[in-house]
Amino acid sequence: MPKSIKLIIAILLPMVIGGFSGFLTANSINDWYTTLNQPSFNPPNWVFGPVWTTLYLIMGISLYRIWILPVSEDRDKAIGIFALQMILNFFWSLIFFRWYLIGFALAEIILMWVMIATMIHLFKKLDKVAGIMNVPYLLWVTFASVLNAAYFVLN
Repeated sequence: MPKSIKLIIAILLPMVIGGFSGFLTANSINDWYTTLNQPSFNPPNWVFGPVWTTLYLIMGISLYRIWILPVSEDRDKAIGIFALQMILNFFWSLIFFRWYLIGFALAEIILMWVMIATMIHLFKKLDKVAGIMNVPYLLWVTFASVLNAAYFVLN
């Protein structure tokens, strides 16, 4: 498969997964979410779209950098952990915004954080840039975890 096709697939994959998750939860964000007691440090809703779009782009580029490496057990393991953290990323929005399970979402985002940290570690072993590129993602999910915990306590 040509590298240009791999790049397009690698970028589209997180964008589509994130976009679909957002589509499935959009109504709750404008409905149920507004009824919750909000933490004082909750950013305005308009912040989330640009941040997640940027992070999904970064994830896609880093995935591409790993995907084009020669096939190896380490490469395949790193791609597997990438896939696992993307699955967790997708379901967190559903658990929190669609199913209203704030406590379960907190447990799930902590697991997602562990998978992102693992992904960064595995990516860095193969391609230092690919690993470091995902540090903003880990930092954002750290903030999202604290925010999720605050919602759990307040509601």
